[in-house]
Amino acid sequence: MAETLAEAVREALRTIRDPASGRDIVEAGLVQGLTVRDGLVHLALEVPRERAREMEPVRAAAEKAAASVRGVLSATVVLTAHRAPAEPPPGGAARAAAPRTAPKPPPGQGPMLLPEVRRIIAVASGKGGVGKSTTAVNLAVALAAQGLSTGLLDADIYGPSLPQMLGAREKPRVEGQRIIPLRRWGLKAMSIGFLVDADTAMIWRGPMVMGALEQMMGQVEWGPLDVMVVDMPPGTGDAQLTMSQRVPLAGAVIVSTPQDVALLDARRGVRMFERVNVPVLGIIENMSFFCCPNCGHRSEVFGHGGARAEAERLGVEFLGELPLKLAIRELADAGTPIVAARPETEEALAYRRIAARLWEKLEGDGAPAAPRIVVE
Repeated sequence: MAETLAEAVREALRTIRDPASGRDIVEAGLVQGLTVRDGLVHLALEVPRERAREMEPVRAAAEKAAASVRGVLSATVVLTAHRAPAEPPPGGAARAAAPRTAPKPPPGQGPMLLPEVRRIIAVASGKGGVGKSTTAVNLAVALAAQGLSTGLLDADIYGPSLPQMLGAREKPRVEGQRIIPLRRWGLKAMSIGFLVDADTAMIWRGPMVMGALEQMMGQVEWGPLDVMVVDMPPGTGDAQLTMSQRVPLAGAVIVSTPQDVALLDARRGVRMFERVNVPVLGIIENMSFFCCPNCGHRSEVFGHGGARAEAERLGVEFLGELPLKLAIRELADAGTPIVAARPETEEALAYRRIAARLWEKLEGDGAPAAPRIVVE
């Protein structure tokens, strides 16, 4: 069925002409990365960098053509630029090349997305494997448990983990041209993992990643929210730039483990958000210590206190420590965040304390009155 729909989309795209060559955009080889899943279509038009601006009407026409195909619920077409191979200067290599002019800045990004969300928090890390997603999920659940209307967005296109951590396997509904987010543990959630098979490798270039992110923000029926937690991918790449440019981030939280190699990357994460004028709300030390499930003995496997010291050095707040405990991992794998499954535990209390402090900081920035988080 997906193959049949993909062919129908390709036929619809053949009605769109490339103004430069006069051929249809499929024959001209511009269509790249076409994927179809449950009526949702994604593709890119690969064009020379200098033609990106003039190809915007072609992109819009291709998106409209794809969306008009029977069985397609939503279509997203993005432009991805490639650099044309340089031609040798006339007269051979001895002739000096003409000086190159500076590239023009890209066109404006358009209106900011998620206008009905009062506060958006990016949970980020400089590297993978530090428990960022587990932290983001539990913080979101803690915020929702206190009466705040909360959204959770998985911005990690290449390695989405929300379906596993939320225990959500079904596909989101589509009403008209709007995707309805899934509801779990008192919050609204969206991830590319809800739209593709779990073992599908997202072999996409940067512009397609940005297009998918914008679709999950702009075409999802989030509705009014007090707060949205965004689980960012590791690193400082396209997704981070897209979020800083397309939504009004209230701030970022950096998650790190205590050892020096993780703190180096956390430092880069802090500097990156500072460069794009996003306030850093604080640093969290995850896997701060290990507690033996049998005897309760505490062992500082990765060291201890490194994130606190780094926060002081960078002049940002240290938000707290989270332990390395078997129950946190087991419940995350089972799709039942510990804040919801075992709210009485010390681990859940640690997440709730951090969530309370974050909301306190956001309210202090002039947010309208909203439920106040109470930590017992």
